[in-house]
Amino acid sequence: PDTAVIAYEPVWAIGTGLTCPPEKAQSVHQSIRGWLAGAYGDSVAQATRIQYGGSVTPDTVKELMSMEDIDGCLVGGASLDAEKFGPIMNFL
Repeated sequence: PDTAVIAYEPVWAIGTGLTCPPEKAQSVHQSIRGWLAGAYGDSVAQATRIQYGGSVTPDTVKELMSMEDIDGCLVGGASLDAEKFGPIMNFL
């Protein structure tokens, strides 16, 4: 396929309100991208969007998105609250 998206969410973050430290999330995303490069080549690895999910909030989105291999966020509970979701959606 021309486009693929992978989402990583730590199982311990599901429904807990806890966010993975950005450096740890980056490490996992980097490992996923490395595996993709080994299995399918660098061009596929670089073209694949790898998103982070796990209690993304307005307070955590900036630091998460500053990580090199985090290409986006999979927003859960914060998407149910416009005051929380708005700043995440408008993050630049």
